[in-house]
Amino acid sequence: MRQFPTQGFRLQTGLRLSWRLLIFTSCVSLLIAPLVCAQGPPTPHKQIEQLVEERAAEWKQVSKQIWDYAELGYHEEKSSALLQSRLKAAGFSLTTGVADEPTAFVASFGQGKPIIAILGEFDALPGLSQKPLPERSPVVANAPGHGCGHNLLGSGAALAAVAVKDYMVANHISGTLRYYGTPAEEGGSGKVYMVRDGLFKDVDAVLHWHPADRNSVNNGGMLAVISAKFTFHGIAAHAAMAPDRGRSALDAVMLMGNGIEFLREHVPSNTRIHYIISKGGVAPNIVPDLAQMDLMARNPSNLALQDIWDRILKISQGAALMTGTTGEVTDVGSDANIIGNDALAAVAQRNLEEAGGYTMNEAEKAFALQLQKTLGIDNVPSLNLTNEIEPLRPVDPNAPSASTDVGDVSWTVPTIGFSTATFVPGVAAHTWQAAASAGMSIGQDGMVVASKALALTAVDLFSSPALVQSARADFEYKLAGKTYHPSIPAGQKPLINYRQ
Repeated sequence: MRQFPTQGFRLQTGLRLSWRLLIFTSCVSLLIAPLVCAQGPPTPHKQIEQLVEERAAEWKQVSKQIWDYAELGYHEEKSSALLQSRLKAAGFSLTTGVADEPTAFVASFGQGKPIIAILGEFDALPGLSQKPLPERSPVVANAPGHGCGHNLLGSGAALAAVAVKDYMVANHISGTLRYYGTPAEEGGSGKVYMVRDGLFKDVDAVLHWHPADRNSVNNGGMLAVISAKFTFHGIAAHAAMAPDRGRSALDAVMLMGNGIEFLREHVPSNTRIHYIISKGGVAPNIVPDLAQMDLMARNPSNLALQDIWDRILKISQGAALMTGTTGEVTDVGSDANIIGNDALAAVAQRNLEEAGGYTMNEAEKAFALQLQKTLGIDNVPSLNLTNEIEPLRPVDPNAPSASTDVGDVSWTVPTIGFSTATFVPGVAAHTWQAAASAGMSIGQDGMVVASKALALTAVDLFSSPALVQSARADFEYKLAGKTYHPSIPAGQKPLINYRQ
């Protein structure tokens, strides 16, 4: 038998195998190539979501820094400066100290129409200092804390703005993007002064969001609110020796309160009126010559509230007449209800569903379950709420609600908003539990969901002139026959020290 050289045999076999492998690889490539080509580059929505995710870690850290600062309304110097510096570094131009508010600013990118705005807040609440722990543990006793999650609100809105700006650059998108740094939402009516100064008059659409314990689109709602200090001036006298010489300012406050209690029967049932006696005299044996009531009134309708407020003013005047005192109304604050926009709501709902929620990891679940034990409620919500999107529902004017100065913006320009699950399910805003959630990863995860929903909706607005036009048409339809009048006196400047 003839022998073949072993080495040569191996070489030839290797060549045969190499050719076969090459042919096989080529065939596979021909099969896969159409699939790759069919997929093509990422869609605009995938692009913007990727941009948000790429920058999320940085802005989570920003939210934690603002949570640490925990500054009250109109005094958010560090929080505002941090947001301004990061936005400037990202390529935005800044206008600061707008509307006579030292911590307010507008960050802008681009030029021309459309002009799309995203709102950011960053003020804390008094007395809600809290460590990111599932039991009550203040960082500093009686100090402010982010019990409404505005550390997340301002940072998440800025994350969305930066992602949209980068998308505009990469895709040569024309138009103007603005981030409004709005201070003192918690009782200071910061946006109302900005509206009054015309800062939103050229904007085509406004996007906003707010921390919550679930994910939903907010198409209108909230309560219009008016607040003020009612101060009565009387005549001091010895309460035992010469009471006839005195005119009690405290009597006027108490009579005003009594009148308000009778008023409750004759206002719409969804009206809220609440007050405290902030000054009631200095000693029981002195007829008080000065007393003060701090009062807030709310209703789902800005127009209905105006009528209720006029009646409250008349009660205060009657109390002064009955007691021989004089009264004055000062430090007036007001927020309108939010006007919904159906055209924007449909797009916002789709985008929130696309952004999706998030699933807690094991450490977050342990934290959440421990925190829920402190709530004192019977029906504790499932932790799965963070991963679910609520259906779009019409506003129920009788549902429990709060107030926000976003309402005044919505009476000026088409507006739509989101809520996302930044609080442990079941946690209400303005609580230490909310502050705890806002200072750790649960709050930050929900913040990124909001950023994606905001960014997706902004991209849709920049890409679709028809959507901008539809939003304007719905806005004009909703406001037909209605007039917006803020209750803040025309000459009143922002109350920088309203918390004092």
